[in-house]
Amino acid sequence: MIAHLKGREKALKAFGWTGRRAEWIALVCLHSGVFTRDQLSGWLGIHRRTARRFIRDMSDRRLASRDRLAGRRICRVYARAVYRALGAEDIRHRRIASVPVLLRRLLSLDYVMGHTDQAWLPTEPEKVGAFEALGIERALLPVRVYRGGGGNTRRYFPLKLPVALDAGGAVFVYADPGHETTTGLHSWGRTHRELWGALRDRGLPVEAVAVVLSDGEFDRAENVLANWTSPARSPSRSKVSATGREIRREIDRVEQGIRSRDAEVIGEHGSLRGCLVRLAELRAALPTAPSEVMIDGFTVWRSSRLSGDVF
Repeated sequence: MIAHLKGREKALKAFGWTGRRAEWIALVCLHSGVFTRDQLSGWLGIHRRTARRFIRDMSDRRLASRDRLAGRRICRVYARAVYRALGAEDIRHRRIASVPVLLRRLLSLDYVMGHTDQAWLPTEPEKVGAFEALGIERALLPVRVYRGGGGNTRRYFPLKLPVALDAGGAVFVYADPGHETTTGLHSWGRTHRELWGALRDRGLPVEAVAVVLSDGEFDRAENVLANWTSPARSPSRSKVSATGREIRREIDRVEQGIRSRDAEVIGEHGSLRGCLVRLAELRAALPTAPSEVMIDGFTVWRSSRLSGDVF
């Protein structure tokens, strides 16, 4: 039994899938929407020819398509009825996506395959609900606003990367789709910084996992995550010696005090002008402030099933 599936795989019996095969389809739909033949054969312990027949049957029944990813064959489960049966009809995994997005999804699935014992939160509502249950407001969650003719849509955890949460702490997975720089990893960290801080404030340790394909990606991710765990502390040249996180919190507090004309905040600095002077000092200090510890631990995990393929 895979606990985080919550029995959803049983609804796939209507499609002729039971047992490990039903679990597999549920994992794919909830975590990636796509998979390779090697991933399928590894999960079910079957020969690649048998895996090919399984994929062909899904394609013939118009439940999935056989696509190409940079010259390599992948299978994409696109049938709305399958996602509806799993209670995930609104998930965007069923759609066609760019090469980097598809590779990120394959890497995410590969990691989850080897760590099914984790308390994964596979859908956006499950992620948001789990953190709100801890008293963490949505303003601290990573979000992207999509603008359309019908209005704006807010999507939380827009990269749809794996997140696990239980009483022992939280695990956040970043899948590197082959970037030559650490820009994507740093951006991911920035969007999660406040959430991680809120979790750590509640006594819940945070672990970050980078899933990679190559040695170069492994080394780059390891350097970044090690710095987030135990950053180098250099003396600040400003009058403010707080960490970056503390400075950002103080900026928010003073700004809010100015907007609401909070007498306590204004009194701390003598006047509204004093508050503005303080804000200028804080903002000047931020770029040179010592970095705060963002996470409690990390792992860099190289995919063995996918690293042999050149995507």
